Amino acid sequence: MTKYFILPLLLVLAVGLLAPLTFAQTTGTIKGVCKDVEGKPIVQAEVQWSGTDSGHTYKLKTNNKGEYFSLGIVPGKYNVTLGKDGKEIFNFKGVMVGLDETSLDFDMKKEQSSQAQAQGMTPEQAKARAEQAAKNESEKKTVGTLNDKLRAASAASDAGDFETAIATLIEANQIDSTRDLLWFKLGDAYRMSAPKQADPEEKKKRYEMAAVNYQKAIEMRSTSEAAQKDPDNNTKMAAYYNNLAETFSKSNKVDDAVSNYNKAVQLDPTHAATYLFNEGAILTNAGKVDDALVAFDKVIAADPAKADAYYWKGVNLIGKATLKGDKMVAPEGTAEAFQKYLELQPEGKLAQPAKDMLASIGATIETGFGNKKKPAKK
Repeated sequence: MTKYFILPLLLVLAVGLLAPLTFAQTTGTIKGVCKDVEGKPIVQAEVQWSGTDSGHTYKLKTNNKGEYFSLGIVPGKYNVTLGKDGKEIFNFKGVMVGLDETSLDFDMKKEQSSQAQAQGMTPEQAKARAEQAAKNESEKKTVGTLNDKLRAASAASDAGDFETAIATLIEANQIDSTRDLLWFKLGDAYRMSAPKQADPEEKKKRYEMAAVNYQKAIEMRSTSEAAQKDPDNNTKMAAYYNNLAETFSKSNKVDDAVSNYNKAVQLDPTHAATYLFNEGAILTNAGKVDDALVAFDKVIAADPAKADAYYWKGVNLIGKATLKGDKMVAPEGTAEAFQKYLELQPEGKLAQPAKDMLASIGATIETGFGNKKKPAKK
């Protein structure tokens, strides 16, 4: 009797041992997909779940598909924030997490549409707003990329590596060819690279390329509605014309250079002395003495304290000097021009040449020119 009673009991115990172990589930799971207003995945963004009840915080990163996922989330109410590069993109308040899987997507295109409808917009208006937002986001990304290119090109130019600067700016123009600043900077890179060329033909080509790019920048900016609203538009355009003029001067295209310097003067009278001085310099180098004198007189009128203008005015006047026997006779105002330079810059880099010029025409050196003391009354 005893033997038959024990066997069923052992079978019951064996069945009990074979039963799977089970535990009560105490945490949940969260997942989601994050997309921007263009429907593209937001990569390497941070999704932060902050518990308002438990105080727990979970920081998750999105993958290359914009997905995030995590196990072991304490149930409760959470505020969820999507951010990237330290900036918040969107957030949800009071999201409940239970013991099951909680799915929360960030669809920025959908959210913008929902917000627009909540503000009383029609579906068409909401669509237009979403498209504008997508355009703005795309523009932001493009500008960021182009700024990176500009910084890289600037660093290369500063280091004298103009080939890298040129290549980088060409890449930037391939990304977006509608930015006048890119064409202007490319013109600068070609212009500054030209003197480094051993081959005369290559040097000539570099200056030609610089002129083409400056002209492209000028054309683009002059027809841009946005540029016309820029309070500094005239100053920027004047800088474009100034650099184009310099390029023409290096190519011995004196008339073209003068024409563009004058355009810079008209656009930016505040810096007229600088543009006119550059004009006077190339006219001096070209041997156009009378025109150079007119330019330097304009410089002096615009900026009476610009010492170098007086020196180069004197140099051009010396060019009109005549000989009477063994004596050089300089035109009226020659000595005064050199003396004025010495008054303004008695220790300047052109002080000794100014003194030599005065000596060559037999004039007295007066470093106090224009400030002579009147003789005391007896």
